[in-house]
Amino acid sequence: MQLQLRGVSHAYDKTTVLQDIDLKVEAGRILCLVGPSGCGKSTLLRLMGGLEKPTAGSIRLLGEAPPGCLNPLTYIFQDFALLPWRSVEQNISLVLEDHSLPATERQQIIDEVLQRTRMSDFRAALPRQLSGGMKQRVAIARALAVNPAVLLMDEPLSALDSQTRELLLDDLVQLWTNAPFTGVYVTHNLSEAVRLGHEIVVLSRRPGRIFETVRIEQALIERDPHSGELEQVRRQLWQMMRDEAEQAERELLSS
Repeated sequence: MQLQLRGVSHAYDKTTVLQDIDLKVEAGRILCLVGPSGCGKSTLLRLMGGLEKPTAGSIRLLGEAPPGCLNPLTYIFQDFALLPWRSVEQNISLVLEDHSLPATERQQIIDEVLQRTRMSDFRAALPRQLSGGMKQRVAIARALAVNPAVLLMDEPLSALDSQTRELLLDDLVQLWTNAPFTGVYVTHNLSEAVRLGHEIVVLSRRPGRIFETVRIEQALIERDPHSGELEQVRRQLWQMMRDEAEQAERELLSS
């Protein structure tokens, strides 16, 4: 499915956070949202997921949902959002319990996503027994269990150390390569954006507008995070973000 935004603006009281966002998230591709702090990236993701309604404009899902889709839109958060009293398997089962699925089918789905995220050996573990990276793998497995039409990811790796983040990036690339999904990925980390994004949308300073869109056509599995080509794109993105952040600071000082 495609996610289409037309003329989306959003305000809190008299503060306009986002303005005139026209955006299309193409089916089977990952779109990364970057921009200076406070530009409205996470707000835009909440609007996409239906957690808030935009002040103006429209957000629509277009096309047919994938076979077996139980939730059209599903989140992965940076804080894992696991229930501490439930095991790994039970945390994944939680998102399936409101659906009328036979027990055998529910177990098959759980087994499959545990295998895909390499967590099968830890199905009985409680969250407190897991590392940060393992907790996030459980959160990813839980999201995949409902086979979403669009996967919304709000800085899912920002709470992890650099080594674990690199491993999880490789996991996400492999998951997408094995079974391409439609995704929106919010991040401050430009290395993550050029590693995962087919399309990278740079938002301006508040009120957030689309400042620039950068496409990377190289297949995810073929991207070397240390290549000169990706580093050039990362520097290009940083220049855009830095200029916007500096302008925002100048406007604040002159006000």
